[in-house]
Amino acid sequence: MKRFFAIVVCLLMVAALVACTGTKPAETPADKPADGLNIKVGFICLHDENSTYDLNFINAAKGACEKLGIKDYIIKTNIPEGQECYETAADMAASGCKIIFADSFGHEDYMIQAAKEYPDVQFCHATGTKAHTEKLPNYHNAFAAIYEGRYLAGIAAGMKLQEMLDSGKITKDQLKIGYVGAFTYEEVVSGYTSFFLGVRSIVPEVTMDVTFTGSWYDETAEKEGAMKLINGGCVLISQHADSMGAPSACESMGVPNVSYNGSTVKVGPNTYIVSSRINWEPYYEYAIKAAAAGEAIPADWTGTIETGSVELFELNDAVAADGTQAKIDEAKAAMVAGTLHVFSTDAFTVGGEHLTSYMADVDTDPAYTPDTEVIKDGYFHESEFRSAPYFDLRIDGITLLNESY
Repeated sequence: MKRFFAIVVCLLMVAALVACTGTKPAETPADKPADGLNIKVGFICLHDENSTYDLNFINAAKGACEKLGIKDYIIKTNIPEGQECYETAADMAASGCKIIFADSFGHEDYMIQAAKEYPDVQFCHATGTKAHTEKLPNYHNAFAAIYEGRYLAGIAAGMKLQEMLDSGKITKDQLKIGYVGAFTYEEVVSGYTSFFLGVRSIVPEVTMDVTFTGSWYDETAEKEGAMKLINGGCVLISQHADSMGAPSACESMGVPNVSYNGSTVKVGPNTYIVSSRINWEPYYEYAIKAAAAGEAIPADWTGTIETGSVELFELNDAVAADGTQAKIDEAKAAMVAGTLHVFSTDAFTVGGEHLTSYMADVDTDPAYTPDTEVIKDGYFHESEFRSAPYFDLRIDGITLLNESY
């Protein structure tokens, strides 16, 4: 009888515990098995953690693997855009990796080479353009609509410019900003144009000078580029470059700065405003789970603000103008609702004319032949016909100081 009562008491205690924690005992989420996904993953990076661009990828890779419970993964850094990329990808495939990611534009041809050699391994390449024309079932491109984030960062810059103008720190004839770019690739053109349009949504009279370094990561060249722009009369600087060169130049000169891929507040506490970035974690999680389940991965994948793939870092309130966050939130909500299009043809001109038609080079070929109509419904449809940007228009109001890269 005592044994019977002991069993009853134990059962009652278990029932009480379940009642305290919910309608059923805690369980492992459906997308994360108790022991993690049983798959080996490889990540190839052009530079290492010293590059804000690569650090962004590395953090996303580690975050995705942690969330999915994956312990068997490899991150290789400082892999050039050459045969070394193929050799690294091939080594990863031979070592048992079932899905391999590479993070830089120039890695593409070498990832394709590896994909052809290892058809049972999935190869995913960020910023590439050829997956939809190569039509390999195991080769994929991915990008995000970062032009949305750059536009929002431009709004923050525009609010700062307006504050500087209202306070008398600058005059109307000083409304010129600068941009340090890496190359004249569409990705960079799309980025600096969307940033400029965001600024101009607040300060319509603004103009912008752009200088190029010819490298994704060159701290000296980026710092020199920023100084060139500042000495040329630019009162605010942004960038598509991966070092602390431009932000440190801005801090030394007391010029407001908008960075990319990470907060630079540590080197620019008195000048850094905000930074936009692509959050690669949603794509990593999606593609890894698909590979583990044997499911197809699309040739092109484009993340957005709505999917959490485009983000702004927290504003530096010590530098940002009052009301900036509210203005950003308003524009972000309009983007999600589909009522704000970054590249609305009403927002810019080319040679003094608003465009109603434009053929872009989407299906990349050696001659860069235009092949796809990309303007309809009143805006340029960026990153919809392939994931990587193809916006290459030189709009009025922006002056390129050098186009040799």
